Amino acid sequence: MNLKVRLAAMNFLEFAVWGAYLTSMGTYLVNIGMASQIGWFYAIQGVVSIFMPALMGIVADRWVPAQRLLGLCHLAAGLFMFASAYCGISGLHSLLFPLYTISVAFYMPTLALTNSVAYNALAQAGMDTVKDFPPIRVSGTIGFICTMWMIDLLGFQPNEKQFVVSGIMSMVLFLYTFTLPACPINAGGSKKSFIDAFGLRAFALFKQKKMAIFFIFSMLLGVSLQITNGFANPFITSFKSIPEYASTFGVQHANILISLSQMSETCCILLIPFFMKRYGIKNVMLIAMFAWVFRFGLFGLGNPGPGVWMFVLSMLIYGVAFDFFNISGSLFVDKTTDPAIRSSAQGLFMLMTNGIGATVGTLSAQAIVNSHTVDGVTDWQSCWFIFAGYALLVGVSFALMFRPRREDVSA
Repeated sequence: MNLKVRLAAMNFLEFAVWGAYLTSMGTYLVNIGMASQIGWFYAIQGVVSIFMPALMGIVADRWVPAQRLLGLCHLAAGLFMFASAYCGISGLHSLLFPLYTISVAFYMPTLALTNSVAYNALAQAGMDTVKDFPPIRVSGTIGFICTMWMIDLLGFQPNEKQFVVSGIMSMVLFLYTFTLPACPINAGGSKKSFIDAFGLRAFALFKQKKMAIFFIFSMLLGVSLQITNGFANPFITSFKSIPEYASTFGVQHANILISLSQMSETCCILLIPFFMKRYGIKNVMLIAMFAWVFRFGLFGLGNPGPGVWMFVLSMLIYGVAFDFFNISGSLFVDKTTDPAIRSSAQGLFMLMTNGIGATVGTLSAQAIVNSHTVDGVTDWQSCWFIFAGYALLVGVSFALMFRPRREDVSA
């Protein structure tokens, strides 16, 4: 089989595992009476992302080939996901969170391991990773969308069967890793210190005012990243209680509606080079920040009936909000940091956004939703407007305070 097809299949399965539950788990938790804990289930992904990828990276560098470690992580993640499903079936809901946490702890490092396997295989085959990897990565988004649709069409959104599907996908990928090209290990090479392994040297960048402001705002924007993953599905399905909306397509197929966000991501990635060249990095980051304002605000204004177009527009804006900042921010870090700490700086950027920021964001969003819920009924419009107001404040503050040199922000 063609190498790029094999790697595309690996990425498809990698993200299919995640897509099985990431956007629908909130509705399941509402269904079993754990609505007040949705934030913790999404925040734990950020918590384990702070240390697990670094730990597994050390293991892959020194002792276990990356493709083998990828398989072992998926074996563990799948088994604990099956255990999570069993807790749901048997009503042992008190064990659901710890088992789910262990599964996620083994899954999150596989996102980086998958990239390592692909980069290594392409390099060994003499291919150009810059040119050949993006189409391979797009197959991951397709896999994510496919399992979202599967969970929706099979009626698994409100139950634990979404965990079963995720576990099955992990097992398939575990078996598939035995067919992947072998990755080398650095058993006898130079060993990184604890500080290097966890990218802590990059914290020295906080001594520079522009970098300190950039990383702080990266964290503040990261607060927005997981809010809609956790709460969009429960919000849309909550319209079932209103007779005029109960039978609408959006309410009946919330996951399919939300999947427009992932489709938007694929398209927006292709637009980034044009926007970067025309407007520069800072302006592209600002576009992303204000896109979050519209993302949240349209949720607050829309409904699954005549106002469904606002939901659709919010989904389409997601690609701009999510990818424009992640990619332009990564490029800013690449252009402004010393090569010796560039990888560590990229890790710090991800830590501030997807680690600390996303964790604080989901827990804060949960507190806001809980405070606006009375007798099981949530004032969702107020919640979305609070989220939009926060995104607006961050965007305006960033525009006023972040003033890098022209050469740092030009594409």
